[in-house]
Amino acid sequence: MTPDVVSATHKGDYRIEITFADGSHGVADLSGYLARGGVFERFRDPAFFRRFQVNEELGVLTWEDEIDLAPETLYAQATGTPLPAWMTEAEAEEGEHSEGTVRSSAQT
Repeated sequence: MTPDVVSATHKGDYRIEITFADGSHGVADLSGYLARGGVFERFRDPAFFRRFQVNEELGVLTWEDEIDLAPETLYAQATGTPLPAWMTEAEAEEGEHSEGTVRSSAQT
């Protein structure tokens, strides 16, 4: 089980220094979320990005109770450890589904 986020400090740009319940800490560069679009479009506003908070009940970073990031993702980015297997398997399945959709669209 991934430890909860217990504190976080903005370090400039899209970097946040994060401390986890197990004492691990590091800096996560969240600039990659800018390309994702959707709810993460809000991150393009630097003032909005800097207004994150630690939701102590959930152990995650949140932005105005609209956006939150999974502690597993933050832990992997901040500590350089791999994502849990269940997360990488889900991404692989999602990619396979997307490829299938593209193939079936091309056939029509």
